[in-house]
Amino acid sequence: MKKKTLAVVVALAVAIGGGAWFANKGPAEQGTAQAPGSGGARGKGKGEQGPTTVNVVAPLRQDVPVALSANGTVSPISTVDLHPQTTSTIVKVHVKEGQFVKQGELMFSLDARTEAANVEKADAQVAKDRATLADLERQYKRAQELRTQNFLAQSAVDTLKSQVDSSRAALEADIAVARASKVDQSFTQIRSPLTGRVGAINVYPGSLVQLSTSLTTVTQLNPINVAFTVPESSLAALLDAQRAGKVAVQAFQNNSDKPIKGQLSFVDNTVDPVAGVIRVKAVFDNADTRLWPGQYVNTKLTVATLKDALVVPQNAIITNTKGTFVYAVAPDQTAKVVNVQRIHGFGALAAVTGLNGDEQIIVEGKQNLRPGGKVRIAEPAVAQNGKGHKKGKSE
Repeated sequence: MKKKTLAVVVALAVAIGGGAWFANKGPAEQGTAQAPGSGGARGKGKGEQGPTTVNVVAPLRQDVPVALSANGTVSPISTVDLHPQTTSTIVKVHVKEGQFVKQGELMFSLDARTEAANVEKADAQVAKDRATLADLERQYKRAQELRTQNFLAQSAVDTLKSQVDSSRAALEADIAVARASKVDQSFTQIRSPLTGRVGAINVYPGSLVQLSTSLTTVTQLNPINVAFTVPESSLAALLDAQRAGKVAVQAFQNNSDKPIKGQLSFVDNTVDPVAGVIRVKAVFDNADTRLWPGQYVNTKLTVATLKDALVVPQNAIITNTKGTFVYAVAPDQTAKVVNVQRIHGFGALAAVTGLNGDEQIIVEGKQNLRPGGKVRIAEPAVAQNGKGHKKGKSE
């Protein structure tokens, strides 16, 4: 029994000693065994870093239109709500809802019997006044002849003269009354004040109408306005373009890329200080009635053109606390910082200053770059239409 216990103790001592030796020596030997496979990578990591693979583009020179885009609302130049100017009844409705009418076209006829009688009465009074005046003028002429022969006193002549003047004034007053009665008669025929489209008609023959009764509306559709807003920062360029001449404006209906052409017609006299925008309007030829009042459209207007500008992709431009710049490939195949200024962005491209035009601008891979870091050009390209055109194969 003592022999067995001694053997167990010896075996445990050997096991503990072997584990301790393995813990101290094993990893070192394992590292020595793996050195041939991993030592090259570690050695390279501790040394100089390899070049970063990048894609580059060359800047383009082109004319860049500076365009403003905004959402607009179609609004008519004028809309008239028709009301009668007298209390009467509708005799006839000459138009239909939705009909296009010309200026001066008869739309409603009212009961005109009373007005017609008043006109006849006024005309008769004018005729009576004319006859009275003619008689007094004849008497006054004879009185003047008798006065020259001393058969009549001067006071009698003066009395006739005052009667002639009074009769002439009465005639003028009655002529004015007759003219007013004809104006009242004209109110019984309601004509279109403008060329446009008739809205909903709210009365029918036999309807009693008053001054507050709305008969219908007439809306001018051609030409037509589109109202929209532009940022306050674009106001100076917009006013300069307006002073230089007509400013072209395009309107696009939803789900349509076919532009409707118009021109800027109005710039408001006040900038909205809360929103920082200014309200403008453009007028459009709408003979085909593609634009409709209340419709929402997308508008685009060009306020200037940047001649022979340098254009680079937007995603090549980096902005941080130090400013705005791009990475370019130096002759020694390193990345160098070129400070630029973004003049105008349009889609995937932007017009910038600060470049010579012969640089190789880094587009992809710049997130791993540092100034002076080695680069390897993978696929040179030329910026074109926001995509890129291959110039060479991978190196």
